[in-house]
Amino acid sequence: MNRVWNFSAGPAALPPAVLERAQRELLDWNGSGASVMEQSHRGKRFIAMAEQAEADLRALMDIPADYAVLFLQGGATQHFAQIPMNLAGPGDSADYIVSGHWSAKAVSEAGPYLHVNVAASSVADDYLMLPARDNWQLDPNAAYVHYTPNETIHGVEFHEVPEVGAVPLVADLSSNILSEPLDVNRFGLIYAGAQKNIGPSGLVVMIIRRDLLQRAGRPMAKIFRYAEHAAAGSMLNTPNTWGWYLSGLTFQWLLGQGGLEAMAKLNHAKADALYQAIDGSGGYYRNPIDLAARSRMNVRFELHDTALDAAFLQETEAAGLLALKGHKALGGMRASLYNAVPLAAVEALVEFMRDFARRHG
Repeated sequence: MNRVWNFSAGPAALPPAVLERAQRELLDWNGSGASVMEQSHRGKRFIAMAEQAEADLRALMDIPADYAVLFLQGGATQHFAQIPMNLAGPGDSADYIVSGHWSAKAVSEAGPYLHVNVAASSVADDYLMLPARDNWQLDPNAAYVHYTPNETIHGVEFHEVPEVGAVPLVADLSSNILSEPLDVNRFGLIYAGAQKNIGPSGLVVMIIRRDLLQRAGRPMAKIFRYAEHAAAGSMLNTPNTWGWYLSGLTFQWLLGQGGLEAMAKLNHAKADALYQAIDGSGGYYRNPIDLAARSRMNVRFELHDTALDAAFLQETEAAGLLALKGHKALGGMRASLYNAVPLAAVEALVEFMRDFARRHG
């Protein structure tokens, strides 16, 4: 079996050590004689695993006791709608910061449930930079402020947590959660689709300040209410047991790597190496993003001649460098450098890029 260097934007690379352990335990998990996918989610073994996964995530992120941790089914897009349902009542408004595709989609999905105030947007700049903080038009009476710290498609990232006063800050951290230390106290609610830095698709991890669970929201079925999921320990209905298990293994792997400080150092090294190769190519490759907004997780780049794109992608795949094609809306290339992508993968990509430029210059 030949493993490739996987630069997929999501579902993305998982740590080989996590996959190997899951492989070993697939038929006989925890001495049970059955896989984790065949276990009752209300059985002692699974509950112990779930509690350990939450404890490990709390240790990694230093999550305070006044925050609940939820392991929910679905994807982050579902919560673009579910968050306003839970945090805002009829007639309420919320502020949204639009910095790319996913924050714009969050606006469209929230629209049926509350008044959306687009407090700032960089759409006029083609999302090549972040909305200047001095220009944000925030409402002190907003139910919350929503932003996307890292835009997977457009390749921009907030490198500081914005100050928004007393209004709860809500963050879609799908593509950069666990990539560096984060002060959870700065947020009212954090949510993340698992399929980039946590585990397989089909699971959402949510960290929510407990007082926000008490908001009346609007009339809705119990299955949509976060307070009900918190009260049931994320087992209001049958959870994604496989996703929860693999995420727990990833948390253990991260702790074994030295935690989020070690991951931050590694992630900066990976991004720096790739951006240096792009910037140092004499214009053969280019990254269009404002320097202050460049993403560490999703690095966009373009070749100087788009006629070479097909050859570049064909040759990278042949060289074992997977999923470098940019999003269809933007074209070009994109390398996603999530936690499970090692520095060796970036070094292999950089060497390929230099060789390709020599051969096709």
